[in-house]
Amino acid sequence: MTLNTLKIFLPALIAFLIGVAITPRLTSIFYKHRLWKRVARTDSATNPTITDEYKSVHDTDTELSTPRVGGVIIWITVLLTMLTVFLLSRVFPTDLLQELNFFSRNQTLLPIFALVLGGVLGLAEDLLEIFPPRSASIAHGLSRAMRVYVIAGLGLLFALWFYYKLDVSMINVPFVGDVNLGIWFIPFFILVVLGTFSSRVIDGIDGLSSGVLISVFGAYGLIAFIQNQIDMATLCAVIVGALLVFLWFNIPPARFWMGETGMLGLTLSLALIAFLTHSVLLLPIIGLPLVLTSLSSFIQIMSKRFRNGKRVFKVAPLHHHFQVLGWPSHKVTMRYWVVSVISAFVGIIISVIG
Repeated sequence: MTLNTLKIFLPALIAFLIGVAITPRLTSIFYKHRLWKRVARTDSATNPTITDEYKSVHDTDTELSTPRVGGVIIWITVLLTMLTVFLLSRVFPTDLLQELNFFSRNQTLLPIFALVLGGVLGLAEDLLEIFPPRSASIAHGLSRAMRVYVIAGLGLLFALWFYYKLDVSMINVPFVGDVNLGIWFIPFFILVVLGTFSSRVIDGIDGLSSGVLISVFGAYGLIAFIQNQIDMATLCAVIVGALLVFLWFNIPPARFWMGETGMLGLTLSLALIAFLTHSVLLLPIIGLPLVLTSLSSFIQIMSKRFRNGKRVFKVAPLHHHFQVLGWPSHKVTMRYWVVSVISAFVGIIISVIG
């Protein structure tokens, strides 16, 4: 027990120290190359969906002067931590350092691969926003439909790997037990990946997304620990360490935003961790703030489309709605954090007793 605990917390501490060490250098690169939007889409004359309420929660000056690729800090920190622990275990082959290596084919290979793959694809999307190409179709990045196709394609690839390579077709239903979905596991997997990805819209207020994701990954780390998936628990702890670094430098005023390079990698990895810990149905509970934020955007889009432009929320996603109601940004952020901690506790409790 003591060794397992050390294996989880020591790499997390290493991740935090590595992140703190590399972030100032990466930040200087972000600003040197002006890695922020070149044009803000806040012209209500050309875009009728942009209202006065929308403008009130989107600071154009900040949008055009804050780097949007800060998410690279997270997955680079995770990779460097994994490499550091691996090298230490080879240079100093003691029992302790051997145990600290958390890279394993059956637990962490897929989530780490998803984190990096999603991060690289997200970085490409961010760069399309930063350096708009001449093509009008991708002048502001990929369209919503194209993003869905890309994520669904990734979900399909991972689903096929789980179903055919890992022989996984069952999900655990709390208080019921394992349910075999058969071939329907594949579309279910894709829907979970798409749903988790849609929660990336929570990245809109300084410190909001990182604070919420710390609770989510922390909860899954504890669930993995309870299930004796120690490598998985360590990976979750390392991601938490990297997120704490991001939060440290993102306390208002933010020095950079997470962007797609952070949210795409994290949400894709989170979906795989949920399946690998056999607790995918707990994801909507543990990640309740993510779900509510995603649903608010979906409801707003559907309402505008089928109700002649009528809105349910003053501004979507939900956190911006609260801002328009008069909540200051720090109050929205802190209350999101509180809800995320409570929902994480509830998910863990259900995991233990269910």
